[in-house]
Amino acid sequence: MPNINISVPDIIHSIKLTCQIPDVVEKIVSQQIITQAAQEAGIEVEDAELQTEGDKLRLEKKLIKAKDTWMWLEKHHLSMKDFEELVYNKVLERKLANHLFSPYVEKFFYERRVDYDAAVTYEVIFDNRDLALELFCALEEGEITFPEIARQFIQEPELRRAGGYQGLRRRKDFRPDIAAAVFAASPPQILKPITTPKGVYLVWVEEIIQPQLDDQLREQIITESFSEWLKQQIQAANIVITPFNTSANDSVPEELLKQA
Repeated sequence: MPNINISVPDIIHSIKLTCQIPDVVEKIVSQQIITQAAQEAGIEVEDAELQTEGDKLRLEKKLIKAKDTWMWLEKHHLSMKDFEELVYNKVLERKLANHLFSPYVEKFFYERRVDYDAAVTYEVIFDNRDLALELFCALEEGEITFPEIARQFIQEPELRRAGGYQGLRRRKDFRPDIAAAVFAASPPQILKPITTPKGVYLVWVEEIIQPQLDDQLREQIITESFSEWLKQQIQAANIVITPFNTSANDSVPEELLKQA
């Protein structure tokens, strides 16, 4: 096979043509905002934190041996200094998020506790309400089971094999009209068919789980709050991009770059 030489301008040009510039710009701006906010807050990163995060990253990437790490770095065109910066940025972001939002987690949770209610459900969607009602009545009379309905009326193979299982979902993950019925149920319970623009839902509520503010949920609240804060900071930022060094035939209007 012929040798293929790729230059940095080639990579930038490919990023442009695949419309990835806005995503790249957002990542750059995000890191600058995080770095500046961390400096203003006096946040520092300790060597032990870097070591722990580096070990965690290697574990996530399955970089067990030193050779694995070097191959991964080479694949992503990263130097060891780049790797250390990547780890540093991860630690800095997490510490800033905790600094900004950890003191308010309890207040946030109790004000929005209902949003963290969760339910385990099974669903089958029908086009015909009369059919859904007929099957609902048959279920209540014990003439048929929900798994039997799922096997007969769910078209998607994996979902059919799972009996219509939807997993554990929070209130916000349901359609509002379905959420109201699900979280008013007394599990295990079959709900009367619910008509929506998408179809008629026949829902089996297996379990409703009341939220507890454990470490996992605490971390989730901090992460979600930080993501929303960062999004607002990006929207408020005055982003100016230096025009790319392109030819006259391939120039990009500066207005478009600023919009990126």
